[in-house]
Amino acid sequence: MLFTTASPQEVELLLSPEHAYDEFTRYEALLAAAGLRPGQADFVHLRKRSIDARGRQPLVRLRADIYRTAPPAELFGPWFQFPNVSRARRTVLIVGAGPAGLFAALRAIELGIKPIVVERGKDVRTRRRDLAALNKQQLVNPDSNYCFGEGGAGTYSDGKLYTRSTKRGDVQRILRLLVQHGATPDILIDAHPHIGTNKLPAVVAALRDSVRAAGGEVRFDTRVDDLVLTENHLRGVVTAQGEELLADAVILATGHSARDIYELLHRRGVLIEAKPFALGVRVEHQQQLIDRAQYRLPDRGLLPAASYALVHQTQGQGGQRGVFSFCMCPGGFIVPAATAPGEVVVNGMSPSRRDSEFANSGIVTAVELEDMDVRQHGALAGLHLQQQIEQRACQLAGNTQVAPAQRLGDFLKGKVSADLLETSYQPGLVSVPMDKVLGKNLANRLRQGFENFGRKIPGYATNAAQIVGVESRTSSPVRIPRDRDTLQHPVVRGLFPCGEGAGYAGGIVSAAMDGERCAEAVKAAVS
Repeated sequence: MLFTTASPQEVELLLSPEHAYDEFTRYEALLAAAGLRPGQADFVHLRKRSIDARGRQPLVRLRADIYRTAPPAELFGPWFQFPNVSRARRTVLIVGAGPAGLFAALRAIELGIKPIVVERGKDVRTRRRDLAALNKQQLVNPDSNYCFGEGGAGTYSDGKLYTRSTKRGDVQRILRLLVQHGATPDILIDAHPHIGTNKLPAVVAALRDSVRAAGGEVRFDTRVDDLVLTENHLRGVVTAQGEELLADAVILATGHSARDIYELLHRRGVLIEAKPFALGVRVEHQQQLIDRAQYRLPDRGLLPAASYALVHQTQGQGGQRGVFSFCMCPGGFIVPAATAPGEVVVNGMSPSRRDSEFANSGIVTAVELEDMDVRQHGALAGLHLQQQIEQRACQLAGNTQVAPAQRLGDFLKGKVSADLLETSYQPGLVSVPMDKVLGKNLANRLRQGFENFGRKIPGYATNAAQIVGVESRTSSPVRIPRDRDTLQHPVVRGLFPCGEGAGYAGGIVSAAMDGERCAEAVKAAVS
């Protein structure tokens, strides 16, 4: 076969973990699959890597391109350059410095628009102190916590990059931007890419530096308290400091927990809608149990900490609802994700090496509009339901950040746990029947799900695991509507609802892609 840089030979094969993770052995095996010997190819470009644990022994599936001559330079980057927009004629105000906001800013720069990013929280480094105070002293800073601050909710709660939203944008472009800003190149090849909460902050800081280096602005400790709204045209915002910031357009990328923004929009008569979301608990196991169940080996060896994805359809009051795993964190920790005093919320995270002895995952059930009190609370019905359960969790657990918990086997039997297991959750746990926290209907749906999951994973649904509440910030309970084509609000001109907080994304990558789309929509609107 004739090799050129434009047409490498594609190969795919399965290897044992020992061979797949040894660079020299892997290289020889890929060449052999191409019918070549060492020295007959100039470069082997690994394109995809995934674990296949369906057979008796787990294997690693590899897909690679073999180049006989020099590979194209674009394989290695840098892939993106940003022009200076400090004197650009057009400006866009971006509210929120999460993935949607930061990637909207970078795309705006590419399009010749100056972004001004305002973030209610602190920069990623300073934010650490508030997280330490939350974990150790149980002090909740409403503007700086696991949800608010530079990088958004994902920065200190995992860094998973897997998405199914491949039709909404260029996933590979987002991953390459992350690599160019310091993420491990492994995210370009892993089937379920992951940066890790210990490494993501530096990547986030580098993204911000690129915005500033190109003439954009990023302002921290700048909460939006009001809108500059005239005749259904959003011209800017008013900050907590009383400063009026004006721009040609506003991208609202505030994340799924900015309840004050939903209340502000509602108060100012901006159309918003209640939307379905999901709510439940975190379940925590020993990682060894999950490894053995998934890999069917006494020791996982070189394999990564095992994960799982589970789903079950349940019956109950209101009809059929899904129960599913959410944000599964192998080798991870449970963290306090409250955004105000008087509530208990939990989330999960994993460091890059995923080497904690614990595995945790959200196990949540769908909450539909008919499960909310829409008649009384209207568009804010889901938000009120979230608050009610989070506040009840706090009260029942003692009005601190100590979380209510129950052994999983006891929960399935409706029995109060006499004691609890060791946990990764730093503020600590207290035994509380989770029915009291969640209410009977939600608890019964979760029971049906756990019973089904116990049949799928041996040892899963026993007292060797415990559930911790509540996992309530899976997505926004409010949607800020927008036109399908222009991405502008259907009533308020100049407002571009964006990302998870507006109801259009569900993770770091999908939020980043939505941010880019909104920047492109702004360009079309202001040109």
